[in-house]
Amino acid sequence: MSGDSATVEEEDDGIRLDRWFKRHRPGTPHALIARWARSGELTLDGKKADVSARIEAGQRIAMPVPPAAPTGPRPRKDRPLSPADVALAEAMVIHRDASAFVLDKPPGLATQGGTKTDAHVDGLLGALQGEAPVRPKLVHRLDKDTSGALLVARTPRAAAWFAKAFSNRSARKTYWAIVVGVPDIAQGEIDLPLAKQPGSGGEKMHVDDKGLPSKSRYRIIERAGNSAAWVELQPLTGRTHQLRVHMAAIGHPIVGDGKYGGKAAFLTGTISRKLHLHSRRLRIDHPDGGALDISAPVPEHFAASLDALGFDPLLGDALAEEAPRPSAKTVQKTKAKAHAKQVRKARRGERRGRAEAKAKPKAPAKRGPAKPGGRKPAPRKPR
Repeated sequence: MSGDSATVEEEDDGIRLDRWFKRHRPGTPHALIARWARSGELTLDGKKADVSARIEAGQRIAMPVPPAAPTGPRPRKDRPLSPADVALAEAMVIHRDASAFVLDKPPGLATQGGTKTDAHVDGLLGALQGEAPVRPKLVHRLDKDTSGALLVARTPRAAAWFAKAFSNRSARKTYWAIVVGVPDIAQGEIDLPLAKQPGSGGEKMHVDDKGLPSKSRYRIIERAGNSAAWVELQPLTGRTHQLRVHMAAIGHPIVGDGKYGGKAAFLTGTISRKLHLHSRRLRIDHPDGGALDISAPVPEHFAASLDALGFDPLLGDALAEEAPRPSAKTVQKTKAKAHAKQVRKARRGERRGRAEAKAKPKAPAKRGPAKPGGRKPAPRKPR
């Protein structure tokens, strides 16, 4: 039997191996995948894999090519949709065209199904198929408790196009969050590698020097004294829970994120205990030309917290329309100049220290009396 292989993309980082097959090799029977795993024909980076293993971006999956199904691909077994499900699916749509939907996902609704998760966005997409020959397809994910803009492809061509845009990081995602406390620096970049936390079953991440490179950008929109800040966030990589872990790691967990911030992630008073992380804006090139640039309104609990903390709702979008941030090349040059300045300053300090050491007069050497029976000190030669 001939072989097949694939590389795990960032959008699939952290999912189970059998879930990867459902996404990228639909119709492959689970029993067949399990048999490959038992026989060692299914591998991750050349090592025998288990169907329940959590996969990581960059890993290589190798497997046999399954025999052709005599009756064609197996249909999806979605649960029947109720009128309420159809109404919810339609209510989430904030943009539609021939190639894509953009949904405004509410907090608390999972993007995809899993253990004990029956209600999810993926299960509602059949309501948006209409007369199209294929079912709409998710091309990225949001955490269950994160709200906001979620892109869905309407055709296989669009799905491949958008997946490539997310993979090469040309898509730009902007999030809003309310965090506990106020970062000392108004804007910056968090560069901390992340890995799955041992013992959490892959459900929790942590900062680990041996983890995958992870970068996030933040800037403060407005602050409420020293108690909280409204921030704009941009993930420059696509790790699981990246923004949540990074903000907690610098001492400013996202409000409502007890998973990574513990008790410190909750504010007193009327502030909701829900997660205050919202996918505000999505910008991505469109397969039919031009670009998508869609913003999702904040959910009720987020809007109420902005009001309770005295934040001006207009400031977030006003800040986003400011002059674009410097390019990576410009940032690199700035860092290089700053480093060179530090080196020059250190060298000046070294030269100053050497000059002061030379200028300081040396104390004359002390000569003690000759010991009895010992050698007398040699007389000094006249100059």
